[in-house]
Amino acid sequence: MKRWLYIPRIPELRNKLLLVLGILIIYRLIASIPIPGVDIARIEAFAKSNQLLGFLDIFSGGGFSNFSLVALGVGPYITASIIMQLFTMVVPSLNRLYKEEGEQGRQVFNQYTRMLTVPLAIIQAMSTLTLLKSQNIIQDITSLQVITIVALMTAGTIGLMWLGEIITNQNVGNGISLIIFAGIIAGLPTTLSQFFLNFNRGEIPLYLVYTALTLIVIYAIIFITEGQRNIPISYSKKSRGSLVNAQVDTYLPMKVNQAGVMPIIFAVSLVLFPQVLANLLSQTNIPWVVSGANAVNSFLSNQVAYASLYFIFVLVFTYVYTTIVFEPKAVAENLQKQGGFVTGIRPGEKTAQYLQYVSNRIIIFGAVFLGIIAVLPYIVTGFTGNQALAIGGTSLLIVVSVILETMKQIDSQIIVRDYDSL
Repeated sequence: MKRWLYIPRIPELRNKLLLVLGILIIYRLIASIPIPGVDIARIEAFAKSNQLLGFLDIFSGGGFSNFSLVALGVGPYITASIIMQLFTMVVPSLNRLYKEEGEQGRQVFNQYTRMLTVPLAIIQAMSTLTLLKSQNIIQDITSLQVITIVALMTAGTIGLMWLGEIITNQNVGNGISLIIFAGIIAGLPTTLSQFFLNFNRGEIPLYLVYTALTLIVIYAIIFITEGQRNIPISYSKKSRGSLVNAQVDTYLPMKVNQAGVMPIIFAVSLVLFPQVLANLLSQTNIPWVVSGANAVNSFLSNQVAYASLYFIFVLVFTYVYTTIVFEPKAVAENLQKQGGFVTGIRPGEKTAQYLQYVSNRIIIFGAVFLGIIAVLPYIVTGFTGNQALAIGGTSLLIVVSVILETMKQIDSQIIVRDYDSL
């Protein structure tokens, strides 16, 4: 932590942090600007009573409950990212573009993701309006007003996507994760004020248990996030003329949770999307489409079914995202080129197989942990019967993970500089 005292004395890093802080402030200001012509009080009450809209409100940092310009948050962009990442696994040309064509290929890939975000945002905006109209929260709205609101909500999402990319380019944290983080933190004062207003002395033991569980969850998140398996690596002796370099032994760290917080963000978005689409399709005039949409809504309104589906999605996306970010074959090839090898394992294909085997063994712990954290509110509610005291596992995971990742990126930028000259 002592190194952090140098931040004010490093102009480049200081300016980056001030820029990120300024962007997050702009985001919070935009999130407070409501779309005109809507009853905010009724939307806020409806958001608190609906699981779907509750998640949407988390990802928009309260932007939905006051129906602001960023009511959709970054949800459509995350959904577009999921779709594009999945396409890399089934479309060879996209896989080459993303993994083999360097920075230029990834820029093109990101452009495709941005383009896909636009129609997804429009669909989600229309579905949200349809849902609010079906609940008589929005009434007597003209076609021009519908077009205006959809355009504003879509523009808000695109604006957040742009701000998130600016933050990411500063190399002090993932922009989208920091925006979600800022939204969660912004809602903390309201949550605390409601807690103290509704404080009941008779439930003090329950509050203490809740506090203890929260601290345990935070500790578990840090423990799993920082946990890693060290693979022993040796580098062969090299001789240059009369000089002989001794064999160097080191290790390859493999994290228990290699995918970080992204699988749980992806899972939330994917759980939300079927409900969003079903709400939109339920208003059509085609009987079988309406029947199917109502069946989806009925299934997802069941808390057990919803939690089970959410848990499965987290498991699946943990494996999928880990496959994307960790490639055993590429790691094995790089080790072989540098004269390194896993102790006791032959270089090349055998090393790749071994790394894949180890990765599969440790991923399961990270995946199950993320799944439990995701459904923790449902577990707590089931045991206590008190929804107000449900631990926000998803929110806690995002907040703690984003803080740890941001601290690491800032620390790495400090380390690469020579402070002896400061």
